[in-house]
Amino acid sequence: MRQERRPREQRPAGNPPDAARLAEAAVAHLARFAATEAGLRRVLARRIDRWARKAEAEGQPDVAARAAAAKGAAAEVARRMVAQGAVDDAAFAASRARRLLRTGRSRRATLAHLAQKGVDAETAAGAVPEGEEAELDAAIAFCRRRRIGPFAPDAAEPDPETRRKWLAALARAGFAHGVAAAALRLDPAAAEDRLLAVRRS
Repeated sequence: MRQERRPREQRPAGNPPDAARLAEAAVAHLARFAATEAGLRRVLARRIDRWARKAEAEGQPDVAARAAAAKGAAAEVARRMVAQGAVDDAAFAASRARRLLRTGRSRRATLAHLAQKGVDAETAAGAVPEGEEAELDAAIAFCRRRRIGPFAPDAAEPDPETRRKWLAALARAGFAHGVAAAALRLDPAAAEDRLLAVRRS
């Protein structure tokens, strides 16, 4: 009769993850998710941190030093994934930026998101289109998602208070006043046409 495997939390910590185990973890993560080099390092570091907490609870010696060495190995694994083409920050940034802009994220919000994911400023700036037209398209997508402006249930001219709330929502999302006002002025057909053109591009 085959012995049942113990739940993960009941198994002893053992040794910290070595380069081979970290590489396996990296490949498994990248098979499911797109990642930047910095993002992959964070994923591997969290795995090492889990080992360290368990090892400390067990009273293992030199946990901090061994965890630090494992994180050095994790950084090398991430660099190797970049060299092999499995991780590409520029491709990640371009793909993520397109998706975010099409769902109504402003350029400012998109750049902040990419920075959080570990994309350097120069790479992020190259992935996010500049110019008022691209920003207007993103603002229109935001309006559609929030059902405001051209996509409000009642397409009639809003009262001043409603318009002020719409402008404030767009401003909080990172859109400049001129872009926000232009998006709100569009009639529904023109707004839909612009979104359709973006999806086709």
